[in-house]
Amino acid sequence: MSDSKRTPIIVGNWKMHKTIQESIEFIKQLGQLLTKDEPRVCLAVPFTAIHPSVEAARPFSIVIGAQNMNDAAQGAFTGEIAGVMLKEAGAQFVIVGHSERRTLFKETDEVVNQKIQRAFADQLNVILCVGETLQEREAGKTEEKVRSQIEANLNQVTQDQFSHLMIAYEPIWAIGTNHVATPEEAEKVHAFMREVVAARWGKEAAESLPLIYGGSVKPENALHLMSQSNIDGLLVGGASLSPTTFHQIIEYQNFNSGVSS
Repeated sequence: MSDSKRTPIIVGNWKMHKTIQESIEFIKQLGQLLTKDEPRVCLAVPFTAIHPSVEAARPFSIVIGAQNMNDAAQGAFTGEIAGVMLKEAGAQFVIVGHSERRTLFKETDEVVNQKIQRAFADQLNVILCVGETLQEREAGKTEEKVRSQIEANLNQVTQDQFSHLMIAYEPIWAIGTNHVATPEEAEKVHAFMREVVAARWGKEAAESLPLIYGGSVKPENALHLMSQSNIDGLLVGGASLSPTTFHQIIEYQNFNSGVSS
């Protein structure tokens, strides 16, 4: 299992799914399934559902966050949302650098870095997503890509700010494709990411930093992924849309007890 100093964490990313009412119902159902002994549970919900979700989650140990934000404090940016707005709505964290943002909305490493700086200024925790394409993987450039993203995206981030950060390794070729990195493949990249952080920001920052895996995570593969020493949690997409399926992932040790590798 991961280092005992790093609390296991399971994050659901709903993407563009669920109305306010659907969000409230989901949280009520999930909350009734949770026990005190389970990992830390987080949900990245649509902007409109943040405040209602925060209210619905109050009786439960569920942390609510956002999926994106602008890199400016305010301004004439039609359709965008600021970190202070997310914070006021009750969001505790924001996902930055997801491959869908990088690919579909052309967000560069510089933009991702600016968003991270803004999020920290607005007192939001950050989940930074990094990962390679299938072409980069087949060309043996996984480590090169991951290193370049971490170093560029976290430029000017201080050691102290690492307590408000986690990094998600999400290989682009595994997102929504039913292809998942093997636990050994994922562990190798996570260990490499910890080495990159240690070299740049110090061993203490690297050892305390939560590193999570995302990419076609399901109840059936959760335990095998979480059994790796450098994988501290999971970032779950489609499987987080059902409260029962998501809870099976949260309860990975019990659910997978009879699943063979």
